[in-house]
Amino acid sequence: MAEPPQQLNMKPRRADANPWRDGARFLKTLLGNPQETGAVSPSGRVLARAMARAVPFANDGLVIELGPGTGPVTRALIEAGVAASRLVLVEYDGGFCQLLRERFPGVLVVQGDAYRLVETLADCRGRRVDAVVSSLPLLNQPPARRNGLFDDAFALMGSDGVFVQFTYGPNSPIPLDHCQPGYLARASRRVWRNIPPARVWTYRTAPSAAGQEMQV
Repeated sequence: MAEPPQQLNMKPRRADANPWRDGARFLKTLLGNPQETGAVSPSGRVLARAMARAVPFANDGLVIELGPGTGPVTRALIEAGVAASRLVLVEYDGGFCQLLRERFPGVLVVQGDAYRLVETLADCRGRRVDAVVSSLPLLNQPPARRNGLFDDAFALMGSDGVFVQFTYGPNSPIPLDHCQPGYLARASRRVWRNIPPARVWTYRTAPSAAGQEMQV
């Protein structure tokens, strides 16, 4: 796949980001498709930064973001040092796709189904993927569909990748019995400065045959 065109300004355009307007867009999408949206507002800056910290910045592989919405996590990733040319955003909603393309020049936006990830990202086949960062409402989906997404993500990344997911619930959004024994799952402290409060879970390949859950 050809590299996305390089832009002179690779930073997000802050003038386009209005919390009230973005919240209204998000609420409209939620009312139209609650199964796929699953939240009353975009992720807050503190939560977005917590997710961005889990991504390896020293590497140069792709970072796949699932369900970016209006782009708060995208913004945090770029501000933390991920080059726009490394970012591939997978978004189902066409209106959000257009907004993301306008707001983040140099980032590749793919309109498609994250739950058919390998097919949706067919044009990225052969490129190394370092991380998959997901804001999808996984708890709205049955365990089998969540597990399938998780497996697809690691099929793209390989053993060195990291899968990052936030959740409002108290437990791992990927069923831990599916993670055993090959993966380590780690939960952050609860991010209280988010509406609603949330945790960030990260999943990596276990260095030994036995995975384990670790909470901090």
